[in-house]
Amino acid sequence: MQVKSRVHKDVLYVLLCGELDEHSATYTRITLDEIFDKPHFNKIVIDLSELDFMDSTGIGVLIGRYKRMKSKEIPIYIANPSSHAEKIFKMTGLYNLMPKIV
Repeated sequence: MQVKSRVHKDVLYVLLCGELDEHSATYTRITLDEIFDKPHFNKIVIDLSELDFMDSTGIGVLIGRYKRMKSKEIPIYIANPSSHAEKIFKMTGLYNLMPKIV
């Protein structure tokens, strides 16, 4: 799993690459927390275009980051989900928490 990020015009863009599962969850959670702790953004866009796989552990990682940022009133949006991620987000209702943007 690779996590890449950049800030542009007060938006934090995060690209998740690889597999978000029980093997990469701890690394991903810690890395996202470190990135989210940095100032100078008021919205987060998580790009899933390079995410090959996500299981229930990965869903937990994303929900945890959502809760953390909700307490700071910083919304999270999802961009470019794969067909696999799209199914998961629709089935679980995650788009109600983290809307999909185009």
